[in-house]
Amino acid sequence: MVAERRKNEPGIDAEEVLAGIVEWVSIESPSHDAKSVNRVVDHVEGQFRDLGLSIERTAGVNGFGDILECRTPWGEGSGILVLAHLDTVHPIGMIEKDLKIRREGDSVFGPGIYDMKAGGYIAYYALRHLIRQGKKTKLPVTFMFIPEEEVGSPTSRARIEAAARGHRYALVMEPGRDGDRVVTSRKGVGRFVMTVKGRAAHAGAKHEDGRSAILEMARQVLRIEGKTDYARGVTCNVGLVNGGTGVNVISAQCTAEIDLRVPTTELAEEMTHWFLNLEPIGKDVEVSVEGGINRPPYRKDAGIAALFQKAQTIYREIGKELRDVPLTGGGSDGNFTAALGIPTLDGLGADGKGAHAAYEQIYYSSLVPRTYLCTRLLETLE
Repeated sequence: MVAERRKNEPGIDAEEVLAGIVEWVSIESPSHDAKSVNRVVDHVEGQFRDLGLSIERTAGVNGFGDILECRTPWGEGSGILVLAHLDTVHPIGMIEKDLKIRREGDSVFGPGIYDMKAGGYIAYYALRHLIRQGKKTKLPVTFMFIPEEEVGSPTSRARIEAAARGHRYALVMEPGRDGDRVVTSRKGVGRFVMTVKGRAAHAGAKHEDGRSAILEMARQVLRIEGKTDYARGVTCNVGLVNGGTGVNVISAQCTAEIDLRVPTTELAEEMTHWFLNLEPIGKDVEVSVEGGINRPPYRKDAGIAALFQKAQTIYREIGKELRDVPLTGGGSDGNFTAALGIPTLDGLGADGKGAHAAYEQIYYSSLVPRTYLCTRLLETLE
């Protein structure tokens, strides 16, 4: 009757969990606003310091916030790496507009509450819950809080990978999905920038002398978007285009930023080679492409499957069934750890919906089950 005993075990207070999440969410922290991100880092650092963890804080670079690492003072050897990010996609002021912090039935709204401050706080609460009970994890635990995950973790990727190599497991506190689901695989993510150079000319008097960079880019966009292949799991999206100097001038330059998602390393290599070798379609124009894969594919291997089964067993202790999401197109820092062969379980944060949207929300009903799962993973992994 272990399941029944665990189901009724007191201790995780949903209201207390929510209050802590709201504290984190109340500090707005868009990725490119280092000062704002660091205000959250300050808050989180203080909470972990109060738990007795050792703190290492790496100053941000390139306009991003600081990387925060908090380590338990017990345990030796390789342990558990817990990953979360403190930046959000929402600009300062959203908390006073569309994303006022509020509760409506089972939904709690706020900027970054779903993606992913709720998950980050759940990990903190889980450790605090164990400490309150006089317990320690069997393995040492490192909590790493990332300041710029929403823009691809450009300044923290190396730090994440270095940390992962010294750990046995990685738990990623990105938001839960579609009910009682976690993430065990993600597509790889590529980013490319295409630059087209043409020849400027007067749009009226000397139109024939011009070579429009925008026209060439339009042709290239159709070519790129045409590489989307749902059957193979490949998607290409030209998300940003910028070109021209005036409506009466044949454009001499145009740039486009492109997003690529692929399910396998082989397709990542194939598509990267294709992008970097694109040639002009029109005459007398130049085309160049820079970029590559910035998040490798995250595949469910035997180690990840075993970790997921462990999580399923824990979830059954509270009478619930945990499932995993089929290959998802969104990337996370879990892509880095999984690609290194570290058993990685992602999507452990609160359930909800509206990541990056003006209706972003978590479900209050998911707080206790998700916190219980995280607590027991930390307690029992060995």
